[in-house]
Amino acid sequence: MMAGESSVFPFPSEVVIPFAAQDACATGSHTILGVILAGVIGTWVGASAMYWVCRWGGRPLLLRYGRYVHITEARVHAAERWAARFGAFGVLLARLLPVLRQLIGIPMGIVKMDYRLYSLFTVLGSALWCSVLAWVGVAAGNDKELLQGNLHHILYWLLGLILALACAYYFMVHRFIRKSSHHENGSSQT
Repeated sequence: MMAGESSVFPFPSEVVIPFAAQDACATGSHTILGVILAGVIGTWVGASAMYWVCRWGGRPLLLRYGRYVHITEARVHAAERWAARFGAFGVLLARLLPVLRQLIGIPMGIVKMDYRLYSLFTVLGSALWCSVLAWVGVAAGNDKELLQGNLHHILYWLLGLILALACAYYFMVHRFIRKSSHHENGSSQT
């Protein structure tokens, strides 16, 4: 499931890892470290497949067929500039952000980022993300109030996390792409 989540299949890791970690804690049938390791390996396999597909043929395919899924040539160029600018840090950050986690292999494959560096930061980012999700799964599974339906104290944590992720997405992606598209449109008009 984690390999699919790191490719183009929208299967959220937030559904897989917390429940697997809670199951590991409750039953002892496997370890939490094993859950995290399986999540990291699955993420790396899916991310590697996405990277190599895009490295070998992604740019021409996106330029030719991207318009059918609202990916314009300007967006492809903006994604390439983003990938070139943020590089390994972009991969690490993207592994922590929903949606970007599934898509980061596309621009990194297109700009032909060094695969070893891509793999390293994919593994580091996914290890961090899977660890956080495993902790959430175990903590939530051991919280008696939460299990009884009292969601008040966890609501603030969730809202804070959503706000932090939204800010990171806005500043790292949306704002950069909008600025890049504006710059490209301005330079093409001259």
